[in-house]
Amino acid sequence: MGGFASKPSAYDTPVDVPSKYFKDFEATLPSMRGKTVVITGCTTGCGFVAARTMAHAGADVYLLNRPSERAVEAEKSIAMEALNAVSSPPASPTRSPAAGGVGSPSKLVRSLSLGNGGVITSVDCDLADFDSVRRAASIVSRKCAGSGVDVLCNNAGVMALPDVATKDGYDVQMQTNHLSHFLLTRELTPALEKAAELRGEARVVNHSSGARNIPRKGLEAKYFGENGGDIGGDGASMLFMGARWVRYGQTKLANAAFTVELDRRLRAKGSKVKAVVATPGFAATNLQVTTAKSGGFHDAWIFKRMAQSAEDGSIPLLTCMASPGVESGDLYEPAKMRLYGPAKKFALEKTSVDESAGAMLWEESEKAVGAFEV
Repeated sequence: MGGFASKPSAYDTPVDVPSKYFKDFEATLPSMRGKTVVITGCTTGCGFVAARTMAHAGADVYLLNRPSERAVEAEKSIAMEALNAVSSPPASPTRSPAAGGVGSPSKLVRSLSLGNGGVITSVDCDLADFDSVRRAASIVSRKCAGSGVDVLCNNAGVMALPDVATKDGYDVQMQTNHLSHFLLTRELTPALEKAAELRGEARVVNHSSGARNIPRKGLEAKYFGENGGDIGGDGASMLFMGARWVRYGQTKLANAAFTVELDRRLRAKGSKVKAVVATPGFAATNLQVTTAKSGGFHDAWIFKRMAQSAEDGSIPLLTCMASPGVESGDLYEPAKMRLYGPAKKFALEKTSVDESAGAMLWEESEKAVGAFEV
């Protein structure tokens, strides 16, 4: 993309695209009353839409985000929209007496009760910090000890960031997009099994993208290692596969391959927990904005011309989270060219289903965060 470079500032807000399919799709979703949904990265974009939709449907929703004013505003917005969907005149959310102070992003936990039986609970969780993920998982596990977790949505992600290390020493993209979600899934597996035992199934939903096809030769172990900041440099061209995009592609392939390997292991155990994966197609979200501002999106004009709304982009994710008929190992993507439109089931590519790659991913991920026995 370097040859068509535009300044990153040319794409400093998400493209305003009207939704075409979301309203009709949302009407097909079942009630989520009595179920618990955990979502990472839900301050904006597809994650925000998914959290809002699950709250509308009556679920208890845990919002796992980095502590920030944006996270506080997102929880308030989700709560108010859920309340207004069931209240006339509009109501105000009720804060749980035991919760931390709403409006203070430094609190570890904040809860708001909704008028439809659900509760939204914000839990601080920085995916670039393994200790933060463990703390968040411990909080969720304690709160859900009796009823379990019905859906774990590993949604959060970063894209085409510079070649920098996290505090734990790993590539910031691989740790945020995959390794911390591997850790979170491990920590919440007992809660998922509990919900599956009580209500017949539970789901782990991973959020990949079409960028999983960037690594033509498949997953490479070096991208999982404790070598952040020294793994390719800062080439920013998407068209010509700059190093930022190569690393990103590895993380998105890891999301898909993790789903496949988790599915294999769950089936072998006879578990009722399902592992599924979705992609948003070209969705206009803050993800592209963040990438552009970091200098990693030299060709932002491509997304401006081709994007669909965040609501429409969330349809495959929400299908995996809540729609009936979804089977473990399934991939859902937009039906039209895998870029736009309603969700459709597709087959994963060879690089995602390769058993040796799945075994390598599991081994390298365990080196980073510890053993994960399904």
